[in-house]
Amino acid sequence: MEGRPPACARSTSPDQRVAKQRNLSDMTNPYQQAYDRSLKDPTGFWGEAAQSVHWYKTWDKVLDDSNKPFYRWFVGAETNTCYNAVDRHVKDGRGKQAAIIYDSPVTNTGRTISYDDLLDQVSRLAGAMAALGVGKGDRVLLYMPMIPEAVIGMLAVARLGAIHSVVFGGFAPSELAVRINDAQPKLILSASCGIEGSKVLPYKPMLDEAIAMSEHKPGHTIMYQRPQARAEMTAGRDLDWEEAAAKAKPADCVPVKATDPLYILYTSGTTGQPKGVVRDNGGHMVALLWSMKYVYDIKPGEVFWAASDVGWVVGHSYICYGPLLNGSTTVVYEGKPVGTPDAGAFWRMISQHKIASLFTAPTAFRAIKREDPNAELLKKYDMTGFRALFLAGERSDPDTINWAVTNLKVPVVDHWWQTETGWAIAANCLGLHEFPIKPGSPTKPVPGWGLEVLDEGHQPCEAGKVGSLVVRLPLPPGALLTLWNADQRCVDAYYSEFPGCYKTADAGMIDEDGYAYVMSRTDDIINVAGHRLSTGGMEEVLASHPDVAECAVIGVADQLKGQLPLGFICLKAGVTKSHDQVIAEVVKLVREKIGPVAAFKTCTVVNRLPKTRSGKILRGTMQKIADNQEFKMPATIDDPAILDEIEQSLEGVGYAKARKEPVE
Repeated sequence: MEGRPPACARSTSPDQRVAKQRNLSDMTNPYQQAYDRSLKDPTGFWGEAAQSVHWYKTWDKVLDDSNKPFYRWFVGAETNTCYNAVDRHVKDGRGKQAAIIYDSPVTNTGRTISYDDLLDQVSRLAGAMAALGVGKGDRVLLYMPMIPEAVIGMLAVARLGAIHSVVFGGFAPSELAVRINDAQPKLILSASCGIEGSKVLPYKPMLDEAIAMSEHKPGHTIMYQRPQARAEMTAGRDLDWEEAAAKAKPADCVPVKATDPLYILYTSGTTGQPKGVVRDNGGHMVALLWSMKYVYDIKPGEVFWAASDVGWVVGHSYICYGPLLNGSTTVVYEGKPVGTPDAGAFWRMISQHKIASLFTAPTAFRAIKREDPNAELLKKYDMTGFRALFLAGERSDPDTINWAVTNLKVPVVDHWWQTETGWAIAANCLGLHEFPIKPGSPTKPVPGWGLEVLDEGHQPCEAGKVGSLVVRLPLPPGALLTLWNADQRCVDAYYSEFPGCYKTADAGMIDEDGYAYVMSRTDDIINVAGHRLSTGGMEEVLASHPDVAECAVIGVADQLKGQLPLGFICLKAGVTKSHDQVIAEVVKLVREKIGPVAAFKTCTVVNRLPKTRSGKILRGTMQKIADNQEFKMPATIDDPAILDEIEQSLEGVGYAKARKEPVE
């Protein structure tokens, strides 16, 4: 093997990769035609897609590969993302159409903002920022709750050619300070408070503390005052949002290069320091517009709801930019899937606002399923206009997908993507060709994504064998440009391990029909007595048990076998069996479905699982608690108190006996 180049750099031509994905009976369907062309002729494919975007100046070159692995799309072109998302639709006659529907069950309020209204509010806020000296290339940090002003703020920053960085409202001051120091914003946009269920969370004290902790000091903040909690203003630094916008001169769109950054979005890094993913203007718009039409099958004028938060990449791509670029109506929802007021909240939203498609995390549906196992609340609502459900953010277990399909009677699309990719790597592209659903699979690679599976020796895996999921370069438009001020860290994190490829850090396989399967993060593959086993596969089995609403499996240290799997299960409402009985049944189920090799013997029942605010289960943190390792409290954790509950459960099964306190 010595002297041979890595497999990803040598072995698979576009023709070979296309052949791997093709099922002969599918050769003439629109998906296959698009996929084939996107790999064989990426410049032609994306150059054609880019005709849907408004350009002040067209490109000199569709794809610049002169500085690998930092490929650039639409080099030489000039555009403005805000113009494409707002102004263009007003000029095309959509001014009276709803651009944003805001629905807040936690405040019992709502409003609809037309494209005309949106243009006025965005251009005035941009004018207020311009008066403070914000211009092309400057950074503006947003620390906002789920209100329309969060989207308005993002668009206003883009209007000026500046770069926004959205940080979750309610993030701890220390985490916010890290991001302020890294992005060095000239200005911060914020609101006086957020609302978590019934709890009002004042933002201004946390923002003030973060600024005090930061070495970099932003010149100003613009604060949106909410009636639930007014913010105390610092004279000379803090401006009132509504007052500043009302007296500002509306600002026009500033042309920027297609390759200029639109935003920085921080995602957790393995070192504990966040990574600032950088997205461009031109490629980002081309990819999102294409995806709205061909992945989500959404037309201009239709209502699309991504039940996420603007602090996540989903919120960037499919609350703010994707629907608005498409001339559709987007939804800003300030509530939860359950508890605001009940497990029928999503059905009420879909019925009331005539939503065509919903995009949310599997954990939301697991929560709904747990509270209302028979979907009784669904019967109260008219769902006739609802066409599709899209799930992403965590692997969708087949039981949840089957529950949704059975009750909603629409396509349920599990699709897979990452903060770094910006949009789906694999999906059932409903706007091209609807494939049969295989529960557990996000269907096929999306056009543009040359997905491959490599083994530990970096050689291509045969169909059905689990390995490292990688994407052959160039990545399509819309993927990350680099990491903010950290090109080498970007290379080290994503491109160095598999030369010529982007490392997803996910493990999975592609079957003989070309369907992709994402089993788990590569660091969630556990080694039990030399056998590499997927915790995701075990979770799939646990989730199939009729009494299990939600579950997680981690690998814990074992002196004899290296690692052993440990399960956590949450039971559905109304389960009357003893915990011991359910545990015995799921242990038996894993033995039957995966085999004794899994060595799955230990499981504990918990009331809830620790998650990020986007619904990702914090398996790594749970593993550290079980193994008595130091850990840093995850910045994105939804409720830190859950970790104490997990510790108590672990102690009950012989783990976490001497847990160290989290590192602050």
